[in-house]
Amino acid sequence: MSEADVPAGVEATDVPAGAAAGGGARRRRGVSGTRAWVAAVFLLPALVLLGALVVYPIGFSVYRSLFDASGNGFVGLGNYGRMFSDDGIRTALRNNVVWVVVAPAVSTALGLIFAVLTERVRWGTAFKLVVFMPMAISMLAAGIIFRLVYDQDPQRGVANAVWVAVHDTFAAPAPFPGAKPRPNADLRPSGGGSFTTASVVRAGSPVKLPLVAVQPGDVRGAKQAVAAGARPGMVTGTAWLDFTRGGGGRPNVIDPGEKALAGLTVQAVRDGAVVASATTAADGTFALPAEKAVGARIRLPGADFAAAYNGVDWLGPALVTPAIIGSYVWMWAGFAMVLIAAGLAGVPRELLEAARVDGAGEWQVFRRITVPLLAPVLVVVLVTLMINVLKIFDLVYIIAPGSSLRSANVLALQLFQSSFGTDVNEGLGSAIAVFLLLLVLPVMYVNLRRLRKERRR
Repeated sequence: MSEADVPAGVEATDVPAGAAAGGGARRRRGVSGTRAWVAAVFLLPALVLLGALVVYPIGFSVYRSLFDASGNGFVGLGNYGRMFSDDGIRTALRNNVVWVVVAPAVSTALGLIFAVLTERVRWGTAFKLVVFMPMAISMLAAGIIFRLVYDQDPQRGVANAVWVAVHDTFAAPAPFPGAKPRPNADLRPSGGGSFTTASVVRAGSPVKLPLVAVQPGDVRGAKQAVAAGARPGMVTGTAWLDFTRGGGGRPNVIDPGEKALAGLTVQAVRDGAVVASATTAADGTFALPAEKAVGARIRLPGADFAAAYNGVDWLGPALVTPAIIGSYVWMWAGFAMVLIAAGLAGVPRELLEAARVDGAGEWQVFRRITVPLLAPVLVVVLVTLMINVLKIFDLVYIIAPGSSLRSANVLALQLFQSSFGTDVNEGLGSAIAVFLLLLVLPVMYVNLRRLRKERRR
């Protein structure tokens, strides 16, 4: 009995097995109607590539990890033991833990915030485009960009330029950093970067404070220094740059063309205590009450000459890992935002409006409705980024300077250094590669279980 002989309205499954097999057994087809051998032919090239590019390298890495650096001496699990006893590898392992915990969580959180907030503004699409744009940049280019961003020099590094600007807003910089008294002047170092006169102040005798080593930019536009005259009831003096361009000037004398040092703090000190204070004027002169200053010594505090604040050493051993994580978040927050925004588009608006009608605030709607409904998408983003950061290599290798590379080390970078660096040990490198695979497997298993649950729904 053929399929053509089955009466209309009768399902094929209602036909007896023997009748269906009449006229010779037919070759079984798959669920999609494709013969098994046809599917095998199409899958074979992919399976061959999978075996050559994935299965074989994994198997060889496991085998190679059991031998020493030369590949001839069998060491068993010795390379794995060395992996946990080496200080550099332990540092890499700790950094990997920091990466896995911090980078995916921060990127996902920022992506969620951006996705939710951009729904409320008309220019949200443009904002999403700008935030997602770093994904179009390669890791190499991003590493070069952030190597410049974190440069120590505020004139080049954007991070330190901003940090120094904020710092100088609340703490005024020294007026003349690096300046010092002219040799053989009356000023002597008195600790803390300050300078104090060796002689005490006398009534009617102006004080001379000649300085040198002033940066040209600090006196650009300064006025000609003026010798202070005597004033009744006051002790006067002048602070100036005792240097004449082209030479020919006289030491401890205010020559024509020598610049005034305005803004210097001048203190009268007696028995270690400050009894009077003044600030030099635009022409370099200052005045102190005679009743307090006479018999005291004049001090220029160290705050007048402190080195300019140069910002934070972002790529130093203490901050290099957080700084590199910041560059990673800059790249991948856009990826998280786009996926979460796609999931947010599928959230039923009726639920959100019903919650608002019932009196729920925006924070309650976000926390109790939006986030739970987005949980599957958030898990996808989080798991994807966790797998990604376990393999992080290029950002660390490019951004971290040589002096901080050991502090910023991660397992993938250590794998490269052990296998191809100056101290080549392919056995140890293979052990690190196998260990990285073992770290990724649990995350992949969780992801597969989640996919199977979604299919069952």
